[in-house]
Amino acid sequence: MRCPKCASLEDKVIESRALADGRTIRRRRECLSCGYRFTSYERAEEKQLMVVKKSKNRREPFDRIKLEKGIQQAVRKRSVSQGQIATMIDELEERALHEGMDSHEITASRLGELVLDRLYELDRVAYIRFASVYRNFENVEEFIREIDALAREGGPAGMRRDTDSGEGT
Repeated sequence: MRCPKCASLEDKVIESRALADGRTIRRRRECLSCGYRFTSYERAEEKQLMVVKKSKNRREPFDRIKLEKGIQQAVRKRSVSQGQIATMIDELEERALHEGMDSHEITASRLGELVLDRLYELDRVAYIRFASVYRNFENVEEFIREIDALAREGGPAGMRRDTDSGEGT
C-alpha cells in the first residue's frame, strides 16, 4: 500500500478489523519510511451498486466520495468527528448494498432518506442543512415547517412519510 504522505510502498499493518457483516476489512497501517499512520479498506469485488437518479431514470455508480462530500457540507462547523463521519458512511454504504443486493441498484431518493435518518440521529442542525438541499427547500417557510416538525413530533417530516417506497420529495 502506497503511503499517502511520502509515497513509499513499505508499511506494516498495525490492526485489522472486519466491518459490518464482514464484507469489508479495515486496516490501520504505519509507513516504515516516514512513520505516518493511515487506514486502508479492503472489499471483495462485486458488481457495482448503481444509483438510479430521478431524472429520466439515469443511473450512475455509487460514489462514496460524493456521499462524503454531501455529508461533510451538512456537518461543516458542527461538533461531529471525522471518525463519526467515516463510520456513518461505512454504515450507509453497507445499508445501500444490502437494500440493492438483488438488483444492484438503489434509488437516489432512498439513499437520501438513509442519509437523513442517520444525520437526524447524529446532529439535528446537520439534518436540517442536508434536508434543505436534498428536498430542495425554496423558501424560509419550508425551513420553518421542517424545524416545527422536529420540535413538535420529535421526528423529521420526512420520517412520517413512507420511506420504504424509495420515492422521496
